[in-house]
Amino acid sequence: MISRRNIRVKVMQTLYVLAAMEPGEQEVIKKTGSDILDDKLNRSLDLFTIAILYITRIAQYAQLDAQQRSSKYLPSEDDKHVSTKIAENELVQRIMGNSTFNAKVKDAHLEQYIDQEWVKKIYQQLIKTSQYRQYIAAEERNSAAEKELLQFIWEKQMLEHEDLQGFFNDELPGWEDDRDMIIMLMSNFFKSNSRVNFIDLISTEKREYAHALLHTVIDKEEYCMELINPKLKSWDTERVALIDLLLLRMGLCEFLYFPTIPAKVTINEFIEIAKMYSTPQSAQFVNGVLDNILKDLQKENKINKQERNGKS
Repeated sequence: MISRRNIRVKVMQTLYVLAAMEPGEQEVIKKTGSDILDDKLNRSLDLFTIAILYITRIAQYAQLDAQQRSSKYLPSEDDKHVSTKIAENELVQRIMGNSTFNAKVKDAHLEQYIDQEWVKKIYQQLIKTSQYRQYIAAEERNSAAEKELLQFIWEKQMLEHEDLQGFFNDELPGWEDDRDMIIMLMSNFFKSNSRVNFIDLISTEKREYAHALLHTVIDKEEYCMELINPKLKSWDTERVALIDLLLLRMGLCEFLYFPTIPAKVTINEFIEIAKMYSTPQSAQFVNGVLDNILKDLQKENKINKQERNGKS
């Protein structure tokens, strides 16, 4: 479920935290970094699950709304015919029937983060939209429409609601820092047609990759900076954004020490991360420096890549 780009982001954020700490022994730094990285990965996955839990609770609120409105002393015809179709949404039912989702919610005590007033507000906002009216008017269900409506709730009703996002920033630990990563994870979720294992969102292979990348960047800092500094030309190293330097070091380590990841993939990935997390000029800067150093390394026959099955 979690992508290598998500992992690269968490490694970058971990390195950023380490850079602000007092220098220490390398093994101690690596151990501290591993702990920070694991915490960041686990926290992000909790937030991802909370986002999905909110969507299911919003969908299920239709049943409570129907019950309350039909129970009025003098219910109107509209009150008597509130649609509960969204509560039986196929994807909602699949999520709620997922034993790993339920275990994750229970074990991490994630229900405590669900605010019923916000569930009600978003539901009431949703039912006024043309997308919702079109959804409940359809006579037959189809998987595409079921998923599209939940994606609409996430992207248009939740992400674009400034007050709700402010509430998340205040009440969900780490939401502000991890928001971009949650958006990527949710995008992957809606694109995926496979059954998600919420307990094992990070495979052993990807978790090992995360720690290997982190430790390699720490171990090879001096060598990487020897390659980077000559390419900065008129740039003062101290004036280059710290995130950009970290991305360059990570990219070089993937070039040199991760033979199954194609160099082109590495460059493209770090360009995209620079766009999301650094300055407006960073993507071009990271692209230019990495490409320049890669050409030098290739001339010196220092790049040895292997064919790899699967995505990098």
